[in-house]
Amino acid sequence: MPSNSVFVPHRPPGYSPRVPVQFTILGSGSGGNCAYLEVGETRILIDAGFSARQIRERLASIGRAPEGLTGILVTHEHGDHIQGLGTLCGKTGTPIFANRFTREAIQEAFPESKFSFSVFETGSTFAVGEVEVDAFSVPHDAMDPVGFLLRTSAGNVGFLTDLGHATRLILERVRPSNILVLESNHCVKLLQDDTRRPWSLKQRILSRHGHLSNDAAAAVAEELAADHLRRIYLGHLSRDCNRPEIARRVVGERLSSIGAHHIVLEDTSQETRCATVRLEAGIPHVA
Repeated sequence: MPSNSVFVPHRPPGYSPRVPVQFTILGSGSGGNCAYLEVGETRILIDAGFSARQIRERLASIGRAPEGLTGILVTHEHGDHIQGLGTLCGKTGTPIFANRFTREAIQEAFPESKFSFSVFETGSTFAVGEVEVDAFSVPHDAMDPVGFLLRTSAGNVGFLTDLGHATRLILERVRPSNILVLESNHCVKLLQDDTRRPWSLKQRILSRHGHLSNDAAAAVAEELAADHLRRIYLGHLSRDCNRPEIARRVVGERLSSIGAHHIVLEDTSQETRCATVRLEAGIPHVA
């Protein structure tokens, strides 16, 4: 059952509780992932898995531009998370925050681009402007994939977008989240019945270094369903092997079974952005 304890958002030294915080999923799916977090004058992208043109258009839809970015956090080097970096950062010089192995993979993917990197160690905590970032290892078939907990004066945003299973350590790292972006990649039956994917690919997706199914996402949601977790975005849905209504039903039924009716479930799409939410005292409100 959800905890009845009162949650006080983490406030790093020097943070002002009056700093406005807003969060927007610009798109999420098996073909592209990108999110935007604004804390005062700090403006961050989390992954850049769309073309630079798409990212620019989606930022423009919320009145922002790539030239105003403080930095881009990268979870790992797969194309659906870094597609836009070459053009976007090549033109703007926006710093890329990545661990060493991910940096090397990005440089290999874009050999003609000149990037400005800020390299962090997996498992470390570092600051990007007014945001404190916890980076932690996740099991996925990439060089050194990570999840993030983004701590702000108004509350915390967790990212679990690509992982084959959720370890106890991962759950503890994202437990302070008020907003959680949670992979709900596939329906196991739809994946098993899919005739276009070879069995080797299905095994990779289903493996402990692949992607979370709807049922696995539901188990994570149940484990994290404390009072302070108010919104879960179901992300990285497969185009062919999942449906938003299936993911929402599976996760929603699990949350309902434990009485976690206070948690809002949000669909995501790689075709369109989600509504922007403001985060105030740990509670997200649609802007």
